[in-house]
Order: sequence, then structure tokens, then C-alpha cells
Amino acid sequence: MAIEKMLEFNSGIFGLPLRLLAREVYEKCVLKLGKEKVALITGEEKIIPNSAKYFICTVESMPKDKVVDFVAIDEIQMCADRERGHIFTDRLLNSRGEVLTMFLGSQIMKNIISELIKNVEFLNQERFSKLSYNGAKKISRLNRKSALIAFSVEEVYALAELVRRQKGGAAVIMGSLSPKTRNSQVDLYQSGDVDYLVATDAIGMGLNMDIEQISFSSLRKFDGKKIRRLRITEISQIAGRAGRYKNDGYFGITGDCENLEPDEIDRIEKHKLDDIRFLYWRNSNLNFKDSENLIQSLENKSGNKNLHRISETIDENILKYLTRDKKIKHSNSDLELLWECCQIPDFQKKAFNHIDVVTKVFNFLTNKNRLIPNDYMKNQLKDLDKYQGNIDMISNKISNVRTWSYVANKKNWVENSDYWIEMSKNIEDNLSDRLHSELTKSFIDKRI
Repeated sequence: MAIEKMLEFNSGIFGLPLRLLAREVYEKCVLKLGKEKVALITGEEKIIPNSAKYFICTVESMPKDKVVDFVAIDEIQMCADRERGHIFTDRLLNSRGEVLTMFLGSQIMKNIISELIKNVEFLNQERFSKLSYNGAKKISRLNRKSALIAFSVEEVYALAELVRRQKGGAAVIMGSLSPKTRNSQVDLYQSGDVDYLVATDAIGMGLNMDIEQISFSSLRKFDGKKIRRLRITEISQIAGRAGRYKNDGYFGITGDCENLEPDEIDRIEKHKLDDIRFLYWRNSNLNFKDSENLIQSLENKSGNKNLHRISETIDENILKYLTRDKKIKHSNSDLELLWECCQIPDFQKKAFNHIDVVTKVFNFLTNKNRLIPNDYMKNQLKDLDKYQGNIDMISNKISNVRTWSYVANKKNWVENSDYWIEMSKNIEDNLSDRLHSELTKSFIDKRI
């Protein structure tokens, strides 16, 4: 509905929570309008024709200086996410189409949006099908078109191995997979080559698949700080992947998973979820006079009970580490650039390694050439362009190459940027194909 609405206007920006989803919506729009009118902007991919009128983006990459008729942001309940929430909240408060702005998401956002923004019209889209709880089942008793949910890589692999032995195999979906690998695994399942899916909560957003049953193998996850039980909204979001459009769906538990309480089941079935009470927020009106002023402006409180300042973000921590401990030399005129470097995503989740990347990139951008040289990019990518190794080694290489893909896609950061954009994309695609083939080999038994 939102895509069709956008195309009624002369121009638009559409913000989506995943690179995978942005690509999907971009391709839909290209089919309707042709390539010259549609742009795709994500951290690691930019296709921007000169005549583009519609910009399909990840929420982080939405252009802030473009004036368009229409703006849409998908999964707006992500404002309450501890890691990325402040970015969604910033767009909720500040991104506007000249004529129409649409926020798509769960009804649990309704009250808080009403309090924060005036003159909002709410449209309710009811679910077409029924979602029902069907208890605990052993894996051996699960029917085809079932998805099993786990919350760690080890658990996903163990479940996939169990399904391979008992049922012949499963497709695997995790947030750490590249979009290309994830699509290949989705195709494997959708085509009927395998009847089962093993996934993390990465399945909970934006993947519409032919699933009849969702079975949780656990209701606990590590959220970056601690292991905690899933919130009812999270259980509901994942369970809701079963039975899409007009087909009824079922959810239940399997293995050693703890039981769901009767009132939790009732609320998920009836979609009676608690309203979101506060959103994560961070000041976006920053002071670049000097590093202390910048840090202070990032630490400002909102003064609004609905907006809680986000703490412990990676980009802020790196900024403090590099400036307060005098780890780098910088002039105040380069402070905006330093802040931009601190926002390079840590795809590998290796803090010290990441700080080293940020420091090197910043030093190159502030030396006399003000560009990252070809030799450095060549050295970063040379060992990644090798396709041997097990699943974990290949996944690690993909995370690494995504960093350099992001850097290459930044405007005026890299010598011969077009070459390095193409090079990093080819390496990621080849690694993704290799990872797909390794997953298939490991978790599908063709004889069964």
C-alpha cells in the first residue's frame, strides 16, 4: 500500500530496516518505473541515477537534505530498539514529506506517536489470517513448512544438524548472513527443495515466506548486554511469520524451551500487546566547536518523558576513546569527519580491531592527499578474495568485506572508488555463493 501511495507522488523517500528489504522494494519500483527514476541507498550499496525521483534506503542512509513529496518509514516500532532505536526516532521526529509522511508498523506505537506528533491519522490494517498456539512438539513430529527459532549461532547449527538427521535438511537464516546468501537460503525453502527452516529472530522482520508453523527452541536471547527472556512483542513479531495473507498459522515450542504462560498465548493470538512507553533518542543537533562540546551535545537529554537518551553506543564510545585519550591528532575543523568515521559500522563485532580501522581511515582522510590510497584498500581485500574455509571463516570474511564496501561507498573517501566498490561487491557475492554452498552441504542430506 505504501509503495503504491509513494508512486502517486512526483518524488519520495522510503526508509526500511534492512538492506535486504531495501533491495526488494527498489526492485519492485524499478519494475514499475524503470532504472533511471529509482535510487537505492544503503551503507554498502549506492545506485543513484541523475534523474532519480524515488529513493529507497535503509533508515540509516536516508538523505536528510532532499525535499520530496512523500516519505515512508517501515517498522517504526524499531524506535524502541536499544541499538538502532535513536535513528528511527530521529526520522520519526524530523523526516517529512512535503505532502504526506507514512509510518508503517505495529499498533503498539499508536499512543506514543499521538503524544509526540500532532495531526496524525491512523489506519488499521487487520491481519487476514488467524494465528493459534499448538503447544509443544518434538522436532520429529513437526510437519513440513515449519520454522524453528533459536538465538545463537551454535544453537542454529545444532538444530539444523538435528533436522538434517531426522528430516533430511533445513535452510538456515541468520542476521549475520549476507543478503545474497540469505536470499539463496530463502529460495531453497520457498522452492520446496527443503521443507524446514532454522532461523534466528532475523526472520522476524520483512521476510514473508510460506511458513505454517513457528516453533521456538528457546525464549531467551543475548541482547548485547545480558541474556534475557524475550518480550511478548518480540515473540509476537516472530510468531506472526506463520500463516501469511489468508493462510492460518500456528506457533509453539520444541526441545527444552520453557513454556509460554496462558495469558501470553492469549495476548499473542488476539494481538493485544502492551503499548511502547518510551523511545530511544539521541540529540542530532550537534556542536562541532571542539571534541568536548561534541561529546556534551551527544549527551544532552531530551527533556521529554517519552524520549530516553540512548547510552553506550559504539560510535560515541569510539569518539570518547579517541579524543579524550588523545589517541589521534585532529584539528577542530576535522571533527565532523572524525564523527563520520566513528559511525563506520562494526560488522565484525571486534572492538579493538574496529577502533584500529576507524583510526587508520581518519588518518588517511586528514593527511595531505585526504583519500584512502589504493595500496591500503588492496591490502585489506587481498586475503578476503580467497574462498576456502568453513562456514564461520567465510561468514567472518563477509563481515570484513562489508566494512570495506561501506568505506568505498562513502563519497570522496577512497582513491578510484568505483573500482573498489565493484571489487568489494564481487568479493562479497563470491563469498556469499560459497557460504550458501557450505550451508547446503552441511545441513542438507540429498539422499533423504
